[in-house]
Amino acid sequence: MIERAAIEQIIAQYEKHGWSLRRVLLSKNLGNEFDDGLFGDAASLPSELDGLWFSRSSRPDSTAWELRHLSDTPYALVAGVPAGRAPAEADLILKETEARMLAVVQTRKTSAN
Repeated sequence: MIERAAIEQIIAQYEKHGWSLRRVLLSKNLGNEFDDGLFGDAASLPSELDGLWFSRSSRPDSTAWELRHLSDTPYALVAGVPAGRAPAEADLILKETEARMLAVVQTRKTSAN
């Protein structure tokens, strides 16, 4: 399991480069461990995946969202959300990215065993 100091470093690194922590995906295991304000005002969502969603403007017409898996091995996926998308459409783009990451994480776990 990833340690608190490592999560703090990840958040600091992203913020240094202009990213904002927007959403936190936590399994029951990590959710119980880090429910003490570590993630500030970011929305915390229950998930099978442990990850942090960061966003920043990438161009005038879109926002880049990066999902960083919470593990000791750095892994992230980026999704672009065009400006003017309805919230439901933006959520669908992010959910698809979460599903891709979950598939990769599960494959890695299976390969490691």
